[in-house]
Amino acid sequence: MCFYDNLVIVEDMRKREYLGQLELMVLLAVIRPAQDAYGVLISREIAAKSGREVALASVYAALERLEKKGFVNAALGEPTAERGGRARTYFKPTAAGLREARDAHRTLQRLSSGLSSLEGETV
Repeated sequence: MCFYDNLVIVEDMRKREYLGQLELMVLLAVIRPAQDAYGVLISREIAAKSGREVALASVYAALERLEKKGFVNAALGEPTAERGGRARTYFKPTAAGLREARDAHRTLQRLSSGLSSLEGETV
């Protein structure tokens, strides 16, 4: 591999935007339900599955970043009386979002494979 090839690899790495932990949790929570997900549902799903409360504002900030990256699509639902006539925003994963979640899952599995300290053994 020549010097130029190394520069190309580094440049390709710069183009790739990796998901942060909260973004990944939000993306997985968007993928999980059978129906379209919305902010409160996503926040509750994260809390239920991770045992960690997440501020709703943080969820919406992560959703905005995921939408900019092309990993989720947002759509307004119908206005409802229970919400004072306001519409709920629903989120769906895109094909790119599903690929990103699969890639992150595989990567975490490979990185954690064989780590005895993660399997209950002490270091």
